Amino acid sequence: MITGTFVDTYLRNRERSRALFNLLTEEAYYSRPIHLRQPIVFYDGHLPAFSFNTLVKRALGRPSIDAQLEQLFARGIDPDESYTPDEASSLWPSRSVVQAFVNEADRQVTDALAREELDRPGHPLLDHAQAAFTILEHEAMHQETMLYMWHRLPHEQKHVPRGYTPRVEGRAPRAEWVDIPAGRATLGVARGSIRFGWDNEHPRHAINVPAFAIETQDVSNDRYLEFVESTGIEPPAFWARRDGAWSWRGMFEWIPLPLSWPVYVTQAEASAFARWAGARLPSEGEFQRAAYGTLEGRERSHPWGEAEPTAAHGVFDFSSWDPEPVGSHPSGRSAWDIDDLVGNGWEWTSTPFEPFPGFHAMASYPEYSAEFFDGQHYVMKGASPATARELLRPSFRNWFRAQYPYVYATFRLARD
Repeated sequence: MITGTFVDTYLRNRERSRALFNLLTEEAYYSRPIHLRQPIVFYDGHLPAFSFNTLVKRALGRPSIDAQLEQLFARGIDPDESYTPDEASSLWPSRSVVQAFVNEADRQVTDALAREELDRPGHPLLDHAQAAFTILEHEAMHQETMLYMWHRLPHEQKHVPRGYTPRVEGRAPRAEWVDIPAGRATLGVARGSIRFGWDNEHPRHAINVPAFAIETQDVSNDRYLEFVESTGIEPPAFWARRDGAWSWRGMFEWIPLPLSWPVYVTQAEASAFARWAGARLPSEGEFQRAAYGTLEGRERSHPWGEAEPTAAHGVFDFSSWDPEPVGSHPSGRSAWDIDDLVGNGWEWTSTPFEPFPGFHAMASYPEYSAEFFDGQHYVMKGASPATARELLRPSFRNWFRAQYPYVYATFRLARD
């Protein structure tokens, strides 16, 4: 990657982040729409602070801007459901102070990306330009995290983008079972074979996947509604009972429950539905084979083949603020004619988030994965409407706690 592209990508990321903050009214800035996350002000400072701390301070050895703010905005939190914010967490600097820090951090990061030699063989943080790639993908991932939070804000605290209307028409197609024969699936990617991969994506290894069956469609709100009404189970966090009918918490308005959309649920809720339906969740290896495998044995770069991702292939890269009907992007089908394996919602698997054999923590962000190998987080694959295009690679892994209710995550059924 040439230096100019690093700068261009950083500026593009920052522009998108600013656009996301511009969706909010002023009174939302210090609010905490998800108690398991920091308040919104934190993320305004965190994105440039992480970039400055990682690239400018640690990798290049330049001096601090403001050590106190660099520490305040250094890291987020990943608490369990028992977490209660302490009083100190509500003491944040004024928006003008945050903005001054953000502007200076952006200036120094941009200068470093434009002027420094960022690929230094043998350097712990700059070998293969690791620190530069780390800060770019970190911001892209956090843009999705921020939208989870924005989604929980009252609608009156957000500005609706001009011309945006959720796509709610139609009914979900009937889910069919597809038999996937036994075969090999590649997990991870070899170090150095792609421009950048997070530590949990390495090393590449192949596994044998026994024959299994998987559904062609994600479970829709329509199907999950039957489960809720049959069992009396609590509805998903995106649903609410309003005026005697089910509604869905859209990004900018309440919507009569769109029956054709994929249901967004926790891993625990997905597992409960699967048991009720006499099935189970797919493993990470099964998802990988269904998404990227072929009958001939070769593997694809994307479910649909080698073509670069476009809006025709699925709902990702901020192409929509909400989901769209399942199965509405047939150009994105896999070799087995399975829909939506990438886009419209991350897909829960039954696989705990664990390191691959030969895992090594990355120098530029050593705690990125290692702190979550605790048996409480589960692998998600695919992508959501808010997943950046650069993350749509077969080796990319996402993860959350089994009970976390706010992520854009759906699921499909599998069976032996």
